[in-house]
Amino acid sequence: MARIAAVLFPFGAGAMAVNVFFASLIGSWLGGPVLSALWSILIGAVIGVPATWAFARHIRRLMDEANARADAEQGRCPERQG
Repeated sequence: MARIAAVLFPFGAGAMAVNVFFASLIGSWLGGPVLSALWSILIGAVIGVPATWAFARHIRRLMDEANARADAEQGRCPERQG
């Protein structure tokens, strides 16, 4: 699962950076500061770690479920294999 998370991290961190930047834009309507691109990227990288890890766990679960379904369709039962 760590490999999946490592591959997905740039996308997760990028998505979080965009979300942080847009949240700061909305916050500026209330008088808050607009974050610079650098701060948005840094904060996005930090909060991207748990977000990417959770998404990687979800993807791994879906892969395991698909493998189990494929094994069942082919008549293989993982519990009986030794």
